[in-house]
Amino acid sequence: MSFLEQNHLSKQERINLGSYYTKPQLVNLVYKLLNNNVQNINKYTILDSSCGYGSFLSNEGIVRNRKIGADIDSVAVENARENINNIETVVHNSLISLSRKQYGLANDEKLIIVGNPPYNDVTSIIRNEIKNKVKHDIHPDLRTRDLGMSFLRSYAKLDPDFVCVLHPLSYLIKKANFDSLGDFAHKYNLVDSVVVSSAEFNGTAPGKTYFPIIIALYAKDDEGMVYQNIEKFVFTTKEGPKFSLSDMNSIRNYLSKYPNQKWVKPSEAVAKFWTMRDINALKRSKTFVDDINENTILVTPNKLAYYCYVDVFKKFIEYVPYYFGNCDVFIDNEHFSKIKDHFIALSAKSHPELNTFTKKNIENPEGYVKSYFKSLLKEHYVGIK
Repeated sequence: MSFLEQNHLSKQERINLGSYYTKPQLVNLVYKLLNNNVQNINKYTILDSSCGYGSFLSNEGIVRNRKIGADIDSVAVENARENINNIETVVHNSLISLSRKQYGLANDEKLIIVGNPPYNDVTSIIRNEIKNKVKHDIHPDLRTRDLGMSFLRSYAKLDPDFVCVLHPLSYLIKKANFDSLGDFAHKYNLVDSVVVSSAEFNGTAPGKTYFPIIIALYAKDDEGMVYQNIEKFVFTTKEGPKFSLSDMNSIRNYLSKYPNQKWVKPSEAVAKFWTMRDINALKRSKTFVDDINENTILVTPNKLAYYCYVDVFKKFIEYVPYYFGNCDVFIDNEHFSKIKDHFIALSAKSHPELNTFTKKNIENPEGYVKSYFKSLLKEHYVGIK
């Protein structure tokens, strides 16, 4: 059996609908998590409410389960029906229908939801008329900025026992996104996961900035989860290394990431810096700038070294693995404080206007800084050992 890209859709339609083929290896990781954490899995009905061609419902481990596939794409659903044995299918918009009845599910039926739901910022969808249609084709209770978060909220309405799906790690580790999960976060808890790169998916171009995708297993939990749970959670990557946000000291603790012109006067600034977001955004954005506009941060003398740190972090960003891409720039402040003049000196090589602030006799700043990043990243360091 072959599950290919949904080639009946144009490239534009695939982007707008978030329809991307999921490799069998990733599907197998979903069922590995389920089998490791769910007893008597064959007693559960398996539902994929954005099933596409049905790759998540073809796994050999669920032959005896009741399997239901739903999708707004009727051609994809027909393909799933023809190629998967004993599958029940439904053609409808899963972000409109919020009851088990729409899927033929009994209220007391034991349920697991699986899949790779669309994740697409609805404000950036290619054609405005499609963007507006998507906005109106989502139930008001589910509307968020991103389709994937809307799907997570839709799962809570169906009251499954477990949810095991792929979605951007940023849904969890960025607090504003986490807070948008609503009832899903109130009813479910993250119990196991594997983090993989978006490079795993067909249609991603070589050289693109890849971002972390989490294969996340959630279990129904009366206490739900709060952001502090996510900060303490130990994430495991497909490649092996593990990490926790609680072990990472964010640069936001030492500087302003966003424009500060309401409380800092231009006359107080010794430099100007571009607005900061996460590490992947830093790859694309400016650092020190010449002009003041709505995106400008005014740098005061006591914060200059930290902005030089971010500037240099960008220079060494190739050594940072993909799974930190949606994190804030992070720092070992104790180590940095001992060699901050080396960061200023290295930053000044690209920004001569900073030479005024460099100390004399700073030798080999590159060597000190590279040693710093090896120490900061430890087993996560990508590059020359």
